[in-house]
Amino acid sequence: MLLEALYHVPRDKWAYAYDPFTIHLRVRTKRDDVDTVVALTGDKYDWDRTYFEITMEKAASDDMFDYWECAVRPKYKRLSYGFRIHSGEKTVYMTDTGLCRDYPFPPGGYFEFPYIHEIDVFKVPAWAKEAVFYQIMPERFANGDPSNDPERTEPWGGKPTIDNFFGGDLQGVMDHLGDLVDLGINAIYFTPLFTSPSNHKYDIVDYKQVDPHFGDNELLKKVVEACHSKGIRVMLDAVFNHCSDQFPPFQDVLKHGEQSKYAAWFHINEFPCTVKDGIPTYDTFGFFANMPKFNTAHPEVKAYLLDVAEYWIKEIKLDGWRLDVANEIDHDFWRDFRKVVKSANPEAYIVGEVWSDSLTWLMGDEFDSVMNYPFADKVLEFFIGGMDGLTFANNIGSLLMRYPQQTNEVVFNMLCSHDTPRLLTRVGGDLRRMKLPVVFLFTFMGTPCIFYGDEVGLTGDGDPDCRKCMEWDPRKQQRELYDFYKLMIGLRRKHRALREGRFRFLKAVKNDPCIVYERFDDKVHFIVWMNNTDQPRTLSHPIVATDWYDALSQEKVKPDHGMMNISLDPYGYRILCRNLT
Repeated sequence: MLLEALYHVPRDKWAYAYDPFTIHLRVRTKRDDVDTVVALTGDKYDWDRTYFEITMEKAASDDMFDYWECAVRPKYKRLSYGFRIHSGEKTVYMTDTGLCRDYPFPPGGYFEFPYIHEIDVFKVPAWAKEAVFYQIMPERFANGDPSNDPERTEPWGGKPTIDNFFGGDLQGVMDHLGDLVDLGINAIYFTPLFTSPSNHKYDIVDYKQVDPHFGDNELLKKVVEACHSKGIRVMLDAVFNHCSDQFPPFQDVLKHGEQSKYAAWFHINEFPCTVKDGIPTYDTFGFFANMPKFNTAHPEVKAYLLDVAEYWIKEIKLDGWRLDVANEIDHDFWRDFRKVVKSANPEAYIVGEVWSDSLTWLMGDEFDSVMNYPFADKVLEFFIGGMDGLTFANNIGSLLMRYPQQTNEVVFNMLCSHDTPRLLTRVGGDLRRMKLPVVFLFTFMGTPCIFYGDEVGLTGDGDPDCRKCMEWDPRKQQRELYDFYKLMIGLRRKHRALREGRFRFLKAVKNDPCIVYERFDDKVHFIVWMNNTDQPRTLSHPIVATDWYDALSQEKVKPDHGMMNISLDPYGYRILCRNLT
């Protein structure tokens, strides 16, 4: 047993309250080095009568470690605990005082979770677990009102550039809400809607006005009301890291320099504000001079932006905020942001744009979720090719162990967005290969999001090519692909096991890109089989129960003498289901 690999700390993702009655514990050990881990639990004030042992489950593995997990429901909301770790004939105890071979007399020196305070429990919106999001760039979704088109608006369906317009607007969204309902969508994420000179609107001039080329505030309110009447939640994009250089306070700085009353609203390194050798003399998003960075620690700036956040929550009954460039804004701002937003709407869903490990923002006092780009990267790397099943399973196991369970249940999973190449383009235009990552998206933990048009086969390389106009002509749509998306969305929304159930790989081996995994709760058990090769394959796994059926076709499927053998076409998949009640 490699003692150096053993790890646990009584905080963050290793020991946390999942709800007001339950504590989750995790332990790390070397990969394939330990047989069992047992949690020794009790109340330090009455150890003998509350003592209880829990055999932990191996919840995930990566290329170096195994991760063990259990749930504890302490009778008095207090918990003292240690771990007994077995490897062959060797036994080691882990407590707060360290590792030892001999049984440590409890509860002195044991780890402690002093008390489950409900106010400290990281609560995420329950509806986000049920949500299937659809990301819309309004400028490219549908032109419902040509009268508000920008000058030099180009014909719908032309080639996107960094600065051209096609006339999409909020009326266009309103006109197509029925299509989203038909698809099964129950949540929309809008990219920025507020007044801005660009087509993407990530350089905002007025944070309390809908851009006139999209409509007006009253129309936005009507769109949200219509969405709510159809069971669709709405999340807007908050661009609080930076603004447009046309934002009036920044214009005042350009005019009055150091004497401007707004000079401290921004990070000015040198006056006058200009660009030298391609680098602005003030901090910006990237090095884009037209996007000056806010000083969000300044009291006036913080008050202004928090007022914006609260205004839209109350004004249109907004359901959530997606936070642009969230990792470049100070934590103090986000803590106050959460308080303001949750006070206005306790069920608001807060999603930060962070492209890497985001645990720092997911401790219950800042975000509910983040855009899970690492998920997209690992999933696409596997299904595009070049990775075997074992490596993929290790990567997914590592991602699952990054965050507490309540975050994993609502982490914002997508396969592409306005910042990345389109999914169909990433898989070389092969619809068969496209379906595999989509099946994984809808049968995995987290909150799935579709980028508009993926369901009808839109293609595109990186920005701006990925921001093409939505295709509304049925003759030019991939209707079979649309039906597939609709089927997968319906399956996920029907079964809680696919949203909140346990996840585990059953087959993921070295030098083989085929995988088998399961999702299950106390009512339904799913097993998903995937042939990620260009050749027909038969995948096998030991299964005793005989009452399985195909979740999509309802065809009954039985194992052969305790072995389930599933024949799959190239890049084929099958989802088997079994009712447990």
